[in-house]
Amino acid sequence: MKKITKVRYKFLLVFLVLFVRNSSCQTEPKQIVTKEAKPNIIYVFVDQLSANMMSCAGNNYLKTPALDYIANNGIRFTRAYTTNPVCSPARLSMMTGRFPSYFNDANGNEIRENVGSMKIPQVSKEVANTTLASYLKQANYELYFGGKEHLPESLTPKALGFNKFSEDERGELVYKAAGIIKEKHDKPFFMVVSIINPHDICYMALRQEATSEKDAKLLKNANIELETLDAAMKIPEGVSEEEFYKRYCPPLPKNYEPQIDEPRAVKSLINARPFRKNAREHFTDNDWRLHRYAYHRLTEVMDKEVQVLLDAIQKSGQEENTLIIFSSDHGDMSASHRMEHKSTLYEESANIPFMAMWKGHIPASQVNEVDLISNGLDLLPTVCDYAGINGFSDSRGKSLKPLFEGRNVEWRETLGVESEIGKMVVDKNGLKYVRYDVEGLEEQLLNLKDDPYETTHFTNDLNFKEDLERLRNIYITEWFK
Repeated sequence: MKKITKVRYKFLLVFLVLFVRNSSCQTEPKQIVTKEAKPNIIYVFVDQLSANMMSCAGNNYLKTPALDYIANNGIRFTRAYTTNPVCSPARLSMMTGRFPSYFNDANGNEIRENVGSMKIPQVSKEVANTTLASYLKQANYELYFGGKEHLPESLTPKALGFNKFSEDERGELVYKAAGIIKEKHDKPFFMVVSIINPHDICYMALRQEATSEKDAKLLKNANIELETLDAAMKIPEGVSEEEFYKRYCPPLPKNYEPQIDEPRAVKSLINARPFRKNAREHFTDNDWRLHRYAYHRLTEVMDKEVQVLLDAIQKSGQEENTLIIFSSDHGDMSASHRMEHKSTLYEESANIPFMAMWKGHIPASQVNEVDLISNGLDLLPTVCDYAGINGFSDSRGKSLKPLFEGRNVEWRETLGVESEIGKMVVDKNGLKYVRYDVEGLEEQLLNLKDDPYETTHFTNDLNFKEDLERLRNIYITEWFK
């Protein structure tokens, strides 16, 4: 056995010290890299935007560079749906991760529309402890909310613990949000920026026939809305009326005429408000085209406001630590089936945009045309997933994080959607089973692959008999009783 000399001993000692130091230096950074920091999360939630109202979705009659930027730097879903295509119920889902019908109004009726949604009494302790805000507070997030609320008293941002930074719903809102984004924050923040437009399009038909007391009151208090709408309807300077309709106005949609065998429930929805009935019966082709033109211009107004937020994120150097999610509460019929407004289960009303970007984390330029997304059910578990907490409200809601990241995961086969005139189940193959219930029970089976504009239905087609029975069963056993 060789004897260890003093020189060799010192050499070995120095070697061991250096080895330990190098090992420490190598392992410490690995721990930092694997620990993912919690991002700031900004949810931009706009009012009355259909899924096809973006230039990144192939719409050539408008330009939406801000929305396109989000899509091009992240993921866009084409098969995203609201839980209920009207303002307050959809916002109820945003805050709670539940279907609106989970709740009852003061008379014990399930929530289906705006009026009932605003009359929900104090929510249960279970709901209060499982809201989006409740989970994010547990995850040590600062909470900010600005813009449109349209929520019952017990679920307003203030009641849930948000810092309400702006009552405005348009220009002032986004500049205040930008100011907060640029501030130094000791903790990550979650911010809802609730932008009103293109909702101002509602007033075009309303002001022609505001004969009910409710509608007259809405119109009386709509100075800013009408001013913005008039600007959107204005024919460009130096353009004749003939040239305007020939070159500038979007054409009438391919499903301009009412659906063959239109359900009684849809007729009931139209006839319930005089201005809706008036629009269907008395709007000319050019009236409808002007309506579509103004809807596109109001969407561009909103896009410019979103750009203010993107600029603030970029200029403050926060793109790589900010998750941006964009969606809307519902769409607008925009002359399809000679209808305007929302509340129907047609695609124009129920199919909404849903996009997300987080540079360095979500692969860019993804378009998901397969997976069924519910912004009302899926937002809560998704945001909680990114915040590092397990958020749970409705077991049918799913975190979208694996889809954002482009992973191949097992996903839902069907999705439920509610409305004030009925409910439906959509399946991944493009079939829609609709059960209307306000004018007696009416069933429809629609087929988005064979008839993407929903001009007719396939309820009595023997080729779809098994599909009809299958979706009837899924409607009862998986989505609605």
